[in-house]
Formats: sequence, C-alpha cells, structure tokens
Amino acid sequence: MYDFQPIATSSQDELYQQLCDAAVALTAGEPDPVANMANLAALIWDFVPNLNWAGFYRMQSNAQNGELVLGPFIGRPACIRIPLGMGVCGTAALKGVTILVDDVESFPGHISCDAKSRSELVVPIKKGESVVAVIDLDSPEPNRFKDIDARGIEKLASLINERI
Repeated sequence: MYDFQPIATSSQDELYQQLCDAAVALTAGEPDPVANMANLAALIWDFVPNLNWAGFYRMQSNAQNGELVLGPFIGRPACIRIPLGMGVCGTAALKGVTILVDDVESFPGHISCDAKSRSELVVPIKKGESVVAVIDLDSPEPNRFKDIDARGIEKLASLINERI
C-alpha cells in the first residue's frame, strides 16, 4: 500500500520536493505509462492545493495535424481531443513551453472544459526535444499558480518523462 502524504507545515519548495520524491518512488519499475499517469494525477491532487482538475493529455503520434488526447486525470469530465496550438494545453504542447494563465478568460482561444476553472498551469513533458504529453492543472481561483508552482511541476515532468 502506498501512503504518500504532504507534510502540512512544508514550504512550497519542500512540498514540490515531496511530490517529486513520491512520484519517483511510486513509478519506479512500472513500465505502463497509463498506470503511472493515473497514480501521478492522484499524487498531484493530494499535494497541490486548490485544484479542480489535475491530469494529463497525451500527444497523439499518428494524428494528421497533431493533437492531444485525454489521459488519466482527477476532476470533472474533460475535452477528449485538443488540436495542437488550440487552448492552453495545445499551445503549450505546440511550443514546448510551460504556460501559466492567471485568468483563463483572457487567454485567446481558451477551451473551457469546466466552467469553474479560472486559472491554469500546463507543463509539457518531453523525451529529448519531443513533447509526449502535458501536465494540466486547473484551479477555480484566479491567479492560483505562481512561478514556484511552474518550477515544481516542471521538475516533476523532467523526473517522470521516461515513465510515461
């Protein structure tokens, strides 16, 4: 049984280190990427406060124009397919960069899967130079995500990239 719990008195840096340590331990030796993404979505949900959605979109390699396909997540039902360059996830995947959005209503082309989402953080997961997936975090709070959150999830993405 796994019982990874964030330490309530931790700083945000410590919290993200605990998340990364738990993620590495939980996915060690497991070759199935979907199983790993499912457990990672649960870890993120437990370690990162004030979320209403946490999960993955996977790069569809045989798509004619490129698209992301919904992966494991926790939250309300979500968009299944996102074209590259569309919305926050599709833009982050196309550009291969982290995107932090304080107010999703101000993001051109934002795709609203949950009307309660107000801010979003999307971090690409790369193998070499290729984006293979994105980690998508949504919050009902405007301005929820800060640079420290982006850095913490980027570190997570770099540690688990070969496991998904």
